[in-house]
Amino acid sequence: MVTIPDDQIQNIRIDDEMRNSYLSYAMSVIVARALPDVRDGLKPVQRRILYAMRELSLSPNNAHKKCARIVGEVLGKYHPHGDSPVYEA
Repeated sequence: MVTIPDDQIQNIRIDDEMRNSYLSYAMSVIVARALPDVRDGLKPVQRRILYAMRELSLSPNNAHKKCARIVGEVLGKYHPHGDSPVYEA
């Protein structure tokens, strides 16, 4: 068990801490996931979909694959956060 000396503990208001923590988290999500990357214009989920399609050897010249197959590949290997962002992308 870790013990922290009393002089290192700061008393803060819970509502202030929640507000600051939530704002920091929300901004990190927006920057990391919701905004397209300036280098290629893709969001991370879109990049994962394209990578999975390449790994499945999908191209206009190859046989048709259902969307569910691609979504399953992305969810299983690269995006374990639920299927709706993948389907929407």
